[in-house]
Amino acid sequence: MFERVQQGLAVLVGCFVFYTAATGPFEGLIQRAVFLALVTALGFTLYPLGKGRKWRPVGAAVDLLLTGASVAACAYIVVHYDRIMTTLPWAETVDIALTAGLVVALLELGRRTVGPIFPILVSAGIAYALFGNHLPGPLQHRGFDIAFVTETIFLGDLGVWGMLTGVAATVIAAFVLFGALLLHTGGGQAFMDLAMRLGGRQPGGAAKIATIASGLFGMISGSAVANVATTGNFTIPMMKRLGYPAPLAAAVEAVASTGGQIAPPIMGAAAFVMAEILGVSYLTIILAAIIPAVLFYVSVFVTVHMLALRRSLAVVPDDELPPWAEIVKPRRVLPVLCALGGLGIGIWLGRSISTAAFYGICGLLLAFVLVRVGQTPTRELIRMVVDGLADAGRGMVIIGVLLGGAQILVSMINMTGIGVTLSSLIVTLAGDSVILVSLIVGLVCLVMGMGLPTTAAYVLVAAVLAPAMTAVGVDPLAAHLFVFYFATISVITPPVCVAVFVGAGIARTDWLPAAIEAVRLGAVTYIVPFTLLLYPGMTMRGGVLSIFEAVISGLVLVVSVPGLLSGTRFSGVRLVDMGLYGAAIAVAIWPNPMGPFLAGAILIGGTLIGRRRREVLQ
Repeated sequence: MFERVQQGLAVLVGCFVFYTAATGPFEGLIQRAVFLALVTALGFTLYPLGKGRKWRPVGAAVDLLLTGASVAACAYIVVHYDRIMTTLPWAETVDIALTAGLVVALLELGRRTVGPIFPILVSAGIAYALFGNHLPGPLQHRGFDIAFVTETIFLGDLGVWGMLTGVAATVIAAFVLFGALLLHTGGGQAFMDLAMRLGGRQPGGAAKIATIASGLFGMISGSAVANVATTGNFTIPMMKRLGYPAPLAAAVEAVASTGGQIAPPIMGAAAFVMAEILGVSYLTIILAAIIPAVLFYVSVFVTVHMLALRRSLAVVPDDELPPWAEIVKPRRVLPVLCALGGLGIGIWLGRSISTAAFYGICGLLLAFVLVRVGQTPTRELIRMVVDGLADAGRGMVIIGVLLGGAQILVSMINMTGIGVTLSSLIVTLAGDSVILVSLIVGLVCLVMGMGLPTTAAYVLVAAVLAPAMTAVGVDPLAAHLFVFYFATISVITPPVCVAVFVGAGIARTDWLPAAIEAVRLGAVTYIVPFTLLLYPGMTMRGGVLSIFEAVISGLVLVVSVPGLLSGTRFSGVRLVDMGLYGAAIAVAIWPNPMGPFLAGAILIGGTLIGRRRREVLQ
């Protein structure tokens, strides 16, 4: 019975998103309130308190109470929508009670889904709003009573019903549904088979399969941890079976899955949030993210290739690779192509992003039925689609809860002005130096992002740290991408490297050696954000020459950094090789128009020297 309720709620969430993507969303607060009511109700069935414990009946009572509180608060907004939007309502006792119930429900769900760090941060933001007037020094604010805080959080569109919740309830939800249906109708297996064919027979083939597959999955799912858990259960055992050290296998999967969060089109849902915050189009964001994402995956490929040559890592046997004839069958590729084609047509026609996702879903389902009808029983086709709807509904729980809670935190940051205060302190500490500000911000982003999902981490650092960078003259788009990348790679950065923990668990190895390997594999990712500040072309700005300079600089880095860390040699003399790599890296990040070309010349020259030396020795 309980499982049926859970499945029914999950399908209901998926159907609600599909309907509003097709017909357009309801009025802002109504859309967000209905969405949040559905995902919180589903969340308490997915993550029950005390499951398997003797005190489960007490946990069930708490779950029912919190579900009732959150649904009642959301229903209150739907019923009183006109009054809230046309007047400035004063917070009464019932409003305060409903706000408290909703906030507690969101924080408790956040604790159950992603751990204690996120609810602690949101609670700290609310506590600061209520009691920050008692703090000394620059952190002190003028003070806000509980009625004003309630009005900000609950009775308007600045608090929990604000922009982030709106994006979650429309655009992000539509893409989660798109991705879930794509994977459940055969797209997941198509991605995996394609990755095996493209990477399997190359040096380090199993690691390259993991890189390609995790990148393809990550572009759709946008979650590093979920990506490791999904593709890692296939790729990590394969790597271990072919002789890869367990820490390396775990690290490859963790780093490759992390790259999916910075790769368009979804970027861990941050692309949509970033577009809303900056007030630019979605296409602007994904275009700006293309070059850094490509550089990330090229760097992982180069590193894996160099390690494979040094350690003589095995390739995947031919009998384990799917034949091309099977991969390119219409029943395998047509649904994927129609899904992406429908999405592209929607964007090309200028429709909203959620409507474009609806077009993609329609193309996917139509092609899926056409290629399967007569071969797969109708009941099985329906089951696959329903499973996709349910999986999408379950995936929206974390997104809805996190962005709803993050919106509360952002509203408290804006209301108290703490974001401006912290930005001013950083600028004062760094003395208006772009380099020092970026170093401080990057370090703080790594710390603040630890233990948080990508989107929540980005929202937090964007509200607090991005203004510090724009204050010293950094372009807003570059600043937001900078903080986003550093918040993202916190999932592979010790000590709280969540993606590495999951990968190490699958590989059955200690997490620390896996984390060290992951940092080495993803080393370029720690440098690429700084090139966003040095080369405007990294974000597709400044003209063709500027973009060309950025690409050359990036390519030098993705070859030189892995070469330096893996010990790949040019001349055979270690100090000479380290010097060449170091010189290429230094010149590539040197802010000079000729820097990238000179760095490229150093690499080419080193390669020619190494080749000539090997010919002489032979």
